Amino acid sequence: MGPSDTVADPSAARMQDPDWWRQAAVYQIYPRSFADSDGDGIGDLRGVTSRIPYLKALGVDAVWLSPFYPSALADGGYDVDDYRDVDPRLGTLEDFDEMVGALHGAGIKCIVDIVPNHTSNRHAWFQEALAAPRGSAARERYIFRDGTGPGGAEPPSDWESVFGGSAWEQTRDGQWYLHLFAREQPDLNWDNREIRDDFLRTLRFWSDRGVDGFRVDVAHALTKDMSEPLPSRNELHTEGENAEGAHPFWDRDEVHEVFAEWRSVFDEYTPPRTAVAEAWVHADRRARYASPEGLGQAFNFDLLRAAWNADQFRDIITANLREAANSGASSTWVFSNHDVVRHATRYGLPGADDANGAAQDGSAWLLGGGDESVLDREVGERRARAATQLMLALPGSAYLYQGEELGLHEVADIPDDARQDPAFFRNPGVEVGRDGCRVPLPWTADGGSFGFGDDGAHLPQPAWFGEYAVQVQEDDPSSTLSFYRRALELRRALQGEETLEWIDEPSADVLHFTRPGGWHSVTNFGPAPVQLPEGTVLLSSSPLQDRKLPTDTTVWLR
Repeated sequence: MGPSDTVADPSAARMQDPDWWRQAAVYQIYPRSFADSDGDGIGDLRGVTSRIPYLKALGVDAVWLSPFYPSALADGGYDVDDYRDVDPRLGTLEDFDEMVGALHGAGIKCIVDIVPNHTSNRHAWFQEALAAPRGSAARERYIFRDGTGPGGAEPPSDWESVFGGSAWEQTRDGQWYLHLFAREQPDLNWDNREIRDDFLRTLRFWSDRGVDGFRVDVAHALTKDMSEPLPSRNELHTEGENAEGAHPFWDRDEVHEVFAEWRSVFDEYTPPRTAVAEAWVHADRRARYASPEGLGQAFNFDLLRAAWNADQFRDIITANLREAANSGASSTWVFSNHDVVRHATRYGLPGADDANGAAQDGSAWLLGGGDESVLDREVGERRARAATQLMLALPGSAYLYQGEELGLHEVADIPDDARQDPAFFRNPGVEVGRDGCRVPLPWTADGGSFGFGDDGAHLPQPAWFGEYAVQVQEDDPSSTLSFYRRALELRRALQGEETLEWIDEPSADVLHFTRPGGWHSVTNFGPAPVQLPEGTVLLSSSPLQDRKLPTDTTVWLR
């Protein structure tokens, strides 16, 4: 059913709108760390359902659920045992259906993660492949190769896994299989028609259950050129740097044949199912993933990687809006997710505003032990709020990560024996991993897991989490939670055409633009307060000083 003028309820109209995704506010849920309904320390689908009133009050248009499929958790659920089921620790398909129904009842869309580059090593297909001989149909679902050197004892190439170490793992019969990520995540062979057809069935399986869209994990890695001789690591471009599509496994042109078939499936539904690509590709190539003939939208992580600097922000925003217009998609904006240090922490670290150096991504700080003495929490939180308000003023989709609406910081001091991320174990001394942004949320100021569940949490929560709990912020009009709620409410009310116009005043350290309808967004990146333009203040990320905009603050005016 398409949009209808006879629908009186605005939320019902949004649910039917085929273009709902273009300027949606999407809230990412990492299910194992959101809410635990049964007290086993792991978040679950019933936990999500129990918190839907919170999501409705927050004012988001959709939730995106990171993987909830059966998994050994070798990579936080991105090692999938079965693409058409729910991990028993997280619930059942009936729980999933109940959750989707409750989300839709609250006027909230549901997006799920799909992980097409690799299965888990526990997947029935891979277990069959291990038991089958070389050259068998079972092995043709994956990428098996003979080794090199005497007796094939060396890997087929010197390629490295994203998580460190060789990208090849040897099996008992001497052959090797490719895994661009953890060894527990064997890469699928997308030249195999059986793989393509099975994923089409998976897309229909979840779409038939009411899923509104898909976030496509590692969308740029599916198709590969495994022609021998395989190039050496030194001959390869770095991921995202190749503008020709000539890399053997990143961003090959053939991948768009896959997504064209996916688009045909999406368009079988009314309204059409949506998709957004996680594609770390050269900027010149991102538009193909976001084309109407393909997935329709692609993440841009450019602001996430930028320094706290007005010129960088303006250049990135201008370039991405131009790119979106050329592709027919809308842009995407994001500052935090399950793979990066939370932006409240990044912006409070030394060098976060250094436009001449590398943007501060927080990884070196984590690796050095997460020294609190160099983290300015107050500055980080103030900048994070200003950045979020600026983002919510931009045309396009805004992706929010669970806990950022509470102003949560990265948890740096997780004991080694409590860590779960394979990046930590495969790269000792090089990476700490992503566990610090995946710590379960604090709902109450105290209790065994700050209200996450009836018992503990699968990752340790620090004592300071209680200060940031939903319970503490719920009725405080000055809290970060209240700020997010008001910003999202205003964003929906103010939303217009997907354009903006830059205004080059009041100073070079200030980003000032107008949106259709005549409202303004002004962000002060500079060290000193600046005079506010004329207009009525609708929202400010920090308290104003008379008619002056403080440093690290965004204001909306009309």
